[in-house]
Amino acid sequence: MNIVAPDETGLAQALEALACDEVVAYPTETVYGLAVNPLSEKALDRLFSVKKREPAFPVLLIVADETQLRPFAAHIDDRTRACMQRFWPGPLSLLFPAAEGLPRRILSDSGQVCLRCPEEALARRLCLLRGGALTSTSANLSGHAPARSAEEAALPGVALVLDGGALPPREPSTVFDAAEGRVVRAGALAAELLYDCWNG
Repeated sequence: MNIVAPDETGLAQALEALACDEVVAYPTETVYGLAVNPLSEKALDRLFSVKKREPAFPVLLIVADETQLRPFAAHIDDRTRACMQRFWPGPLSLLFPAAEGLPRRILSDSGQVCLRCPEEALARRLCLLRGGALTSTSANLSGHAPARSAEEAALPGVALVLDGGALPPREPSTVFDAAEGRVVRAGALAAELLYDCWNG
């Protein structure tokens, strides 16, 4: 496992690892996340093994822009789009009805997929260079505190860590079901702001 600078060389190494279905850790605006190709079952196997996560608990995804969202969301309702326009890029993860044929481990029991466009430019650039969405589950063993440094993110089984320095304490992203107006997980974005947007 290597800890590398997030420069062109480091990004190239990260892309190579992702292309080989390896696990890459990287900084977001909240905590360090773990990236794999969300459409590769082999990569998801490795990710869930690294985190020691039960398959019943799906992982969320990040995208660089709305274009990368389209292969994953069956459709986008008006209220969800309004939240995207107001709070993306940012620490808001939104639930979408999933497109057909996606791996089970990125889907909720109700057939939704959770995505966000992060505020952290490095995370968006990684998606942009790879040409698609990446997983963004926090870099920690399931049930443990999220990693806030490259060293903490260097879990056994992680092939490479993009070192974004020490991150200040901050809550994970807020998870919101905009179609129903329901906060699924409280986080960095205040629920009051979401409800203001939801109510128009």
